[in-house]
Amino acid sequence: MPSDSDCVFCKIIARAIPAHVIYEDDAVLAFLDISPLAPGHALIVPKGHYGLLTDMPEAVAASMMRMLPELGKAAMTVTQAPGFNILLNNGSVAGQVVGHVHIHLIPRRPDDGLGYRWPTGQYAEGEAERVHSSYRRALQR
Repeated sequence: MPSDSDCVFCKIIARAIPAHVIYEDDAVLAFLDISPLAPGHALIVPKGHYGLLTDMPEAVAASMMRMLPELGKAAMTVTQAPGFNILLNNGSVAGQVVGHVHIHLIPRRPDDGLGYRWPTGQYAEGEAERVHSSYRRALQR
């Protein structure tokens, strides 16, 4: 698996930096975030070093996603939170701080004050059709 000796998550995976590991298999490691947004906030990372989701092989991404339902249920049980957010920031412009793919699992409670900004908009006349066509072309294999 690829690794980066300067990456904090690779160091956690190699056990060079301690972490509160909550799940591990051959491809994935999940551990508590050291700067949690809420109690139980966990990070799920691939054991191989991939900077962006778009750099990962599909099988590695599938390994990360496979554990989300079970980890989400565990987070709700452990924290007594009635829900959770799943967040993946892909690239610095999207808020990614550590250059190793990671999924945030954030337990949520009513009135926890976390919120998020979601300023929705609308497509201009014909824009949705153009974007739709562009996606279809980009996804042709």
